[in-house]
Amino acid sequence: MAQTNELKAGVKPEPLVISRSFPAPRELVFRAWSSADHMKRWFCPEGYSVPEAEIDFRAGGVFAICMRSPEGQDFWSRGEFTEVSPPDRLAFRGAVVVGGEQKFSSHTTVTFEDEGAGARMTVRQAYEIFDLGFLSAVEGAPEGWRTTLDKLEREVARIQSSQGRSIVHATFSLQRVYDASPAQVFRALSDKAAKARWFGDGEGYEVLEREMDVRPGGRERLKGRWASGMVSTFDAVYFDVVPDERLVYAYEMSLDDRKVSVSLATIELTPVSAGTRFSITEQGTYLDGLGDGSRERGTAYLLDRLGASLQR
Repeated sequence: MAQTNELKAGVKPEPLVISRSFPAPRELVFRAWSSADHMKRWFCPEGYSVPEAEIDFRAGGVFAICMRSPEGQDFWSRGEFTEVSPPDRLAFRGAVVVGGEQKFSSHTTVTFEDEGAGARMTVRQAYEIFDLGFLSAVEGAPEGWRTTLDKLEREVARIQSSQGRSIVHATFSLQRVYDASPAQVFRALSDKAAKARWFGDGEGYEVLEREMDVRPGGRERLKGRWASGMVSTFDAVYFDVVPDERLVYAYEMSLDDRKVSVSLATIELTPVSAGTRFSITEQGTYLDGLGDGSRERGTAYLLDRLGASLQR
């Protein structure tokens, strides 16, 4: 009897998980998934192209991509979006069909998180194989996704450059109550070793420079490299320093060689029965497509880290 690769029950290999950092706000990275025009520029491995695509970017909307191999063979993946939650998460499912036969299916979940002044995107893809002849396609998925995300980096850069020059002005205020005295909180803000425990310290981040001189006219600088190779730089100058009470400083942020914002920040520390009320207000000028939303979320994340460091 002739053997066949067709399977009545699918084989389910281990899911693929791959991440990439981008020197761009997550809203912009999310946007690169939102239309056929964008997806045709990047959603395929190196050497392949996408001559046709249909994208209806909503839950239940069509997700259909035609990938053309270097030899000219077309592979269609047809499915639908199961979740579209900007700018945090999207998911879609699809199946590769050749000659009317389903060869394998996939379910893809993509999450977007703030990372420094940029974003980290994580792709998780689960598979079910119905034709063992296509097992190699899944086995090669990590390398295929790596070169695909190289293309996505170029598309994100293209979107940024197409936005042209722009300036957005925005203000936000955040508060926390910490179970620590104003003196302890002030030390976590002004002492180099204490601040290093919560500001610019974490997995996937390598500190390249750290300087700190918290006094009127003093400067602070933190420069580090993310796992993606992106370098972020925080440069600040202090204008007003009242120990245990307040700090007023201006700072600029850069990603690689691109300045992305200039901000004025005021921190106030007020004694309360539970410890210290921490209040921060930032007035920001965000340059060339970097809106204020990611900065507010990033600051909120840092304040939570600050709180955790006070409990050590």
